[in-house]
Amino acid sequence: MRTLVLASSSPYRRALLARLGLPFEAADPKVDERRLAGESPASLVRRLAEAKARALAGRRPQALIIGSDQCAVTERDEILGKPGDLERAAAQLRAASGRSVQFLTGLCVLDAATGTVQSDVVPFTVHFRKLSERQIRAYLERERPFDCAGSFRSEGLGIALFRRMEGTDPSALMGLPLIRLVDMLEAAGMPVL
Repeated sequence: MRTLVLASSSPYRRALLARLGLPFEAADPKVDERRLAGESPASLVRRLAEAKARALAGRRPQALIIGSDQCAVTERDEILGKPGDLERAAAQLRAASGRSVQFLTGLCVLDAATGTVQSDVVPFTVHFRKLSERQIRAYLERERPFDCAGSFRSEGLGIALFRRMEGTDPSALMGLPLIRLVDMLEAAGMPVL
């Protein structure tokens, strides 16, 4: 079996990939994640997913390399990044309260041996409840999602923030769309089942 490499330092993506039961390695691709002038959110995540995979290709020339990147986009086309602290997280949740936020996850599988690239952008939309300041503070103090785009963890207490979710792959919301990834791995000759 060929080596599978996840181009990510994210513990969330590692945990998601582990669900597939395939042996894999993970490495930090160290890619500049700044948005280019005029770049759409979908183009940004697709470009970064591929850049992350390509960053490891020289070190792992026979591997299948998975790159992924995600951004949260408000109804006003603003990108919500990782807040980093309580005040920024509270501001993000205030802005999302009663509104919808679309998560775009770029996914790339690079066959380093052949140079073949498969890439896609998988959307997932979250419709937030109307949140009071007390609810926002209570959530942030309990969950502390300061390293998560959009300031929540849907796999934890963050689910209480939502009134509805829509999308084809709930794992896309967590940063690695496993349903689409299974298709890509199978096309690359690495069936999951």
